[in-house]
Amino acid sequence: MKLVFAIVNNEDGNIVMRELNKAGFSVTKMASTGGFLRVGNTTLLVGTEEEDVQKVIDVIRKFSAKRKQIVFTPEPYIGIAGDMSSYPEEIETGGATIFVIDVEKFEKV
Repeated sequence: MKLVFAIVNNEDGNIVMRELNKAGFSVTKMASTGGFLRVGNTTLLVGTEEEDVQKVIDVIRKFSAKRKQIVFTPEPYIGIAGDMSSYPEEIETGGATIFVIDVEKFEKV
């Protein structure tokens, strides 16, 4: 048995969970916060047999959209004449970070 951890954008969390359920997978949803942008994420946990791991990943990939986002630098820089201000930067967010780990034992009580 395998445990799939998928960290997805909050905007995608509900649809990914719904589509995993439609595909026959049970999902546990947890709120989490990212380190770089310090924004909310959704962490999904899916326990599945090894032969179904790729199906889980395929659903997550299909419904986790990457998007461009404008953010302001987390730390100000010193500009002309000592002006301290943040500047906008376009970055890519979304998608998913997926971890697959072995499960030594599983019990549902």
